Amino acid sequence: MPHLTENATPFGYLRNGAGHLVPAELVSEIDKTRNDLVLDIVAKAIDLRVLLGDFKADTFGDIQAFAELSAEKYQLKLGGIKGNISLSSFDGRYQIKLSQADVKIFDERLQAAKDLVDGCIHRWTEGSRIEIKALVEHAFQTDKEGKISLGRIYSLMQLDIDDAQWMQAMQALRDSMQVVSTTAYLRIYERNRNGKFEQLALDLAGV
Repeated sequence: MPHLTENATPFGYLRNGAGHLVPAELVSEIDKTRNDLVLDIVAKAIDLRVLLGDFKADTFGDIQAFAELSAEKYQLKLGGIKGNISLSSFDGRYQIKLSQADVKIFDERLQAAKDLVDGCIHRWTEGSRIEIKALVEHAFQTDKEGKISLGRIYSLMQLDIDDAQWMQAMQALRDSMQVVSTTAYLRIYERNRNGKFEQLALDLAGV
């Protein structure tokens, strides 16, 4: 038997779910046919993912080049695409939208903010703001990965509460947010017969 690299399967064998080599003649025809079908579909999906990745990279580059060309008309030089860009075909049938969103995390100041918020809740315990307490507890809940939802924190920060400690807590929340990266999203739309734009179903976010 030739030397095998990890996960390599020699000719005449199939590897089962436990990682063991099984002689092909001991595997039923339907199992082999199913295996071939799955591997064929996965191979096509991987090739398609590569094509989508190339399309995304090329499209970002093309939009960047066009943005720079457009900026030259006003004697401007761009250091890169910033913000959102929307491009339309001349007849208005198609739209391409490139949007960018910051990926944020919370640093150690989040705990200080929570302590300040807890102090407010403690002072309000005898009052009539039980709903606020429930909202705060929900906002600071973590998911299975131990992460806190930005959306819930934003909802908390939108509350208009005239209290010095509360406002200090909200400032601590804002200070604790750190931008770690920026994610770009490309969406392509076509106007339907009713005049409404429908997004072409291309999952480009993960490629």
